[in-house]
Amino acid sequence: MNSIPSRSARVHRTLLGFAVALAVLAAALVGIAAYRSASALTLPADESVVTVDETRDGAVTEADGVLPDAASPFEDGYAGIARLQPALLDALRRATTDAADQGVDIRVNSGWRSAEYQEQLLRDAVAQYGSAAEAARWVATPVTSAHVAGEAVDIGPYAAADWMIAHGQSYGLCRTYENEAWHFELFPDAIGNGCPPLYRDPTEDPRMQG
Repeated sequence: MNSIPSRSARVHRTLLGFAVALAVLAAALVGIAAYRSASALTLPADESVVTVDETRDGAVTEADGVLPDAASPFEDGYAGIARLQPALLDALRRATTDAADQGVDIRVNSGWRSAEYQEQLLRDAVAQYGSAAEAARWVATPVTSAHVAGEAVDIGPYAAADWMIAHGQSYGLCRTYENEAWHFELFPDAIGNGCPPLYRDPTEDPRMQG
């Protein structure tokens, strides 16, 4: 048989329940305050101050000169091809046609680039090589880059680059740097006089000092 609880026991239970209710209320108030504080830190009062361009996430595109793997020098639909200097593009296409007759398929890995694309490549090179000085041996600035000027192409695959090294001067196309077997520029005088001496890397090229 259940016994009737004493008056003191009833009072104790009432006080305990009241204390629990106060603790729950206090926790709720703390949570609301924390939420309001976090919202004030993360949400701008005026949405117009948000500078993220939702139409461009920072990644470069074909419009910046990005080319798919194995792009043909004849693919004018790509800005990386179409925005090359006309004399360079003409020489490259003539060389490509003659190479094809010898069973060599010349492709362009990189041609014209926007300044934004070049800047991204430079940042990536600094991250990869650990310093701006070392990155400069491989990637020029947007101001000095022959790619940004539309005056250089990177050729692939290796067989095509080898063919161009051997035969490019007949078209005025010359390799420029010892450390870049794929990088070619137009030197019209090379047709009669041969290609100029190679620079060890871009840091020795006076044009890169701008």
